[in-house]
Amino acid sequence: MNIAKNSIAPVAIIGGGPAGLTAAWYLHRQKIPFILYEAGPKIAGLASSFHDTDGYTYDFGAHFINNRLAAAVGIGSQCRDVLYYGESVLIHGKTYGYPFGLMKSPRYVASALARRILPPSRQEMHQNAANWFRSSYGDLLANEVAIPLLEAWSGAPATELASAVGSKMQNTIPQTLKLRMASRLSRRAVGCGYSHEIPENPHVWHVYPEGGVGLLCQKLAEGIEQHIKLESPVQRIIVQDGRVVGVRCQDEEQPVSAVVSTAPANILSRLVEGTDILKPLGQLRYRPMVFVNLRLEGRNLLKDTVVWLPEGHFTSFRLTETPISMPWLAPEGKTLVTVDIGCEKGDRIWSMDDDALGELCIEELQEIIPDIKKRYRGCRVLRTPIAYPVYLNEYEEVRVKLAQSIGIDGLYPIGRNGEFSHALMEDVYWRTQHKMRQVIDYRNASQSRHHRSSAQFMH
Repeated sequence: MNIAKNSIAPVAIIGGGPAGLTAAWYLHRQKIPFILYEAGPKIAGLASSFHDTDGYTYDFGAHFINNRLAAAVGIGSQCRDVLYYGESVLIHGKTYGYPFGLMKSPRYVASALARRILPPSRQEMHQNAANWFRSSYGDLLANEVAIPLLEAWSGAPATELASAVGSKMQNTIPQTLKLRMASRLSRRAVGCGYSHEIPENPHVWHVYPEGGVGLLCQKLAEGIEQHIKLESPVQRIIVQDGRVVGVRCQDEEQPVSAVVSTAPANILSRLVEGTDILKPLGQLRYRPMVFVNLRLEGRNLLKDTVVWLPEGHFTSFRLTETPISMPWLAPEGKTLVTVDIGCEKGDRIWSMDDDALGELCIEELQEIIPDIKKRYRGCRVLRTPIAYPVYLNEYEEVRVKLAQSIGIDGLYPIGRNGEFSHALMEDVYWRTQHKMRQVIDYRNASQSRHHRSSAQFMH
């Protein structure tokens, strides 16, 4: 492939989910040519919404976006405000509001204070996730709540996980108090812990797009449909002399000026041809998840929108009754409880058929909803092999290097899967735009070098 063509070629974007479409939307506004390759038959990826003929709406888990993101994309007028959102923890048969209900427990408070009196060294705290949570919350709360939930969510012992998983919980107690109080006063679900790229404030609250979160992707794709190639998985990213020069799709090579990839980092390592520099990324792991959406008669069957289940006798670690916050997601007089189950691809849970999974959940949830068998009206199951990045200590150095630089000129990972990060929807949007400014700068610099080389050749 001729590198000279590379300097004026389009940017290739791999993946048509929120990150890939944000990248495409931004480049389009800057009049930068691009081609977006989507392996599936439609855009949106894990941001897809599903609707059935009975009037239920399902997502891959409970997706929330906020009014700030909706306004930025241009769908603010097509969103409904979420008036309430709450989380609780069920432990020893008692439900505690999160986080302040737990903070009212004398047992947990005493344990946290004991850790403050005799704090560990910084080195000890950052040895692994178990130490981080015990140091931050006290032994009792960490051992009974935080660590069991972390292990169920990630599928790995907390002693084998990096302390960086604690970075998801960046809000201080005063900031959390302020946002919770603002939510009560405004009677809106003010966001707390969902945005880190731009600070949260009392004027940023959760909303839900009409028809589902997929509307966000549809809006981003408006006007660029001709640049999107569906059912077009990229086979190879071609690198020469440490620089991206093209992609191969459907056995045809396309010169490119840069590649923006939402592919999971471990898959990206296998796509690159011409260098082994990304080989270490192949060891990075993602947690597969199964979401069992139970259709039930009645409403407000859980104590809160989200109920966390740290006790090991539940197969699930989280229950979400979305209609408590967003009643329009289920028909009147009915509800939807989403059961999150961590698993491994091909194991018993992953391979179980939908009806069997529904029955398993119903049996276990009788402890929480005693008459759930009478209320049950079937389920819909969604599966994904790449729900969450797993921050194992064994490859923490690789993860940190990926966050700093990919090591190949013109290759830019974006999105939660591409960056191997725990970034949520709004953070992905702003981070992707920042990356696109880097792409444009790189492309402009490449063009300048090309023009200088051409001028020297002519002389």
